[in-house]
Amino acid sequence: MLSALARPAGAALRRSFSTSAQNNAKVAVLGASGGIGQPLSLLLKNSPLVSRLTLYDIAHTPGVAADLSHIETRAAVKGYLGPEQLPDSLKGCDVVVIPAGVPRKPGMTRDDLFNTNATIVATLTAACAQHCPEAMICIIANPVNSTIPITAEVFKKRGVYNPNKIFGVTTLDIVRANTFVAELKGLDPARVNVPVIGGHAGKTIIPLISQCTPKVDFPQDELTALIGRIQEAGTEVVKAKAGAGSATLAMAYAGARFVFSLLDAMNGKEGVIECAFVKSQETDCPYFSTPLVLGKNGIEKNLGIGKISSFEEKMIAEATPELKASIKKGEEFVKNMK
Repeated sequence: MLSALARPAGAALRRSFSTSAQNNAKVAVLGASGGIGQPLSLLLKNSPLVSRLTLYDIAHTPGVAADLSHIETRAAVKGYLGPEQLPDSLKGCDVVVIPAGVPRKPGMTRDDLFNTNATIVATLTAACAQHCPEAMICIIANPVNSTIPITAEVFKKRGVYNPNKIFGVTTLDIVRANTFVAELKGLDPARVNVPVIGGHAGKTIIPLISQCTPKVDFPQDELTALIGRIQEAGTEVVKAKAGAGSATLAMAYAGARFVFSLLDAMNGKEGVIECAFVKSQETDCPYFSTPLVLGKNGIEKNLGIGKISSFEEKMIAEATPELKASIKKGEEFVKNMK
């Protein structure tokens, strides 16, 4: 079933720069001055799908906003600085994207980021629950396997939880899988679509190569190496940047791709499909990434896992304990908050 799905990626990005696409979406970026936030804000500013772009951070946002505001596109940009301005940055927003948090450094796992980023995400999503409870919430801040359960628990506490509107952005895993498969097979990466399910860290990242469009085959040793590279691609970038940061530019691209797909769907376009880490009943993990049909109100339909190989079944089984532990860690964090 999934192999027949057309990927909205390149098309969504290209359409976002087209003057024919019109929408009046109000989008907030929380963490807009950071390594992901700045290029992500640039891509959003370039889209006619966005009419208002609000940028929030604890430093430098007035300057980032002033810089972006000089670009000759329709989105009005305004910067908000510090906790006292956070509520105003969120009022009236349709979509909130949260790349805020500390990046990984060499030797760090996504879990090492937990304590700092968990507090940041809990604080920001509590403000979202209060000031824009109907908005689509797109979480980029790692570890996503824990920050999505945190977001859900925060919204539950406020009594405004809607599981169809909270997304863990795992699009970078799909972008990487498409690119790496295309490189190995000499294909155009814009025409390759590899669904990636599970979570968004290490072995919880499960590329479904058996469902790749177009169909591809690899010897087992090559397949194992390919999947290992997709799973550890973030570490590859962290090492290559030698302490100067993590994957920021590719993540900004992937985040923009997801937001543009979401805005297309909210604007009435049918058949928009993206993978994301969401509340799920597709496995015995309470949250799981699978392909989703997006609509005006968020998740319209969960397409599930589909037909997979025995090798992929084994990957899911091996990933499940780690995924469950990360989810529980996020849920417990909110329960223990004062």
